[in-house]
Amino acid sequence: MTYQHFVGTEAGRRKYWEVGRQSYPLMRKAEPNAAHLAIAELHRLDRLDCCITQNVDNLHQRAGLPEAKVIELHGNATRARCLDCGQPYSRDEVQGWLDSGVEIPRCPACGGVVKPHTILFGEPMPAPATQEAERRARASDVFVVVGSSLVVYPAAYMPAHAKHAGATLVIVNLSPTPYDGQADLLIPARAGEVMDAIVQRLRSLV
Repeated sequence: MTYQHFVGTEAGRRKYWEVGRQSYPLMRKAEPNAAHLAIAELHRLDRLDCCITQNVDNLHQRAGLPEAKVIELHGNATRARCLDCGQPYSRDEVQGWLDSGVEIPRCPACGGVVKPHTILFGEPMPAPATQEAERRARASDVFVVVGSSLVVYPAAYMPAHAKHAGATLVIVNLSPTPYDGQADLLIPARAGEVMDAIVQRLRSLV
């Protein structure tokens, strides 16, 4: 679904929400995996500045990572907002409307178009999140890529920002990435296993 089709046509919005009504409950049933839990534990050990993510599933927060520590480049699927007045809504609330028979959610406050807080194809990236991610990447001393193929931009630029600013670049990913040749440490293994091992090692040093 493109941003233009969603915003510009009722048919596009109806189709989007029809699919969303069925798929959202499945996403909500997902649980944080070992990598999510390990990253949250790094925060508790005071070894994490922030988590820059393309994921929209809210699992980092559910794993225990504070909202302020998560920079979501592609938004968050558990939220929605009115494109006209900016009124925020939880996606759970919107799901209630859909389940009650509403086909195209409208803002109760102003009647405007309600859109999920995720980035659709053709939609501008959120400048504040992108700029903050770039700033934090450049300020990092160690930048760890966890379970990403690094082919989707602008997220894929972040390792370059960090590396060019002098950070140590670590890549943990089963498959090759375009940045493997620039990595100071390349670990082609499962993210959950590696991150858990890192946490265990750091705990032993406390």
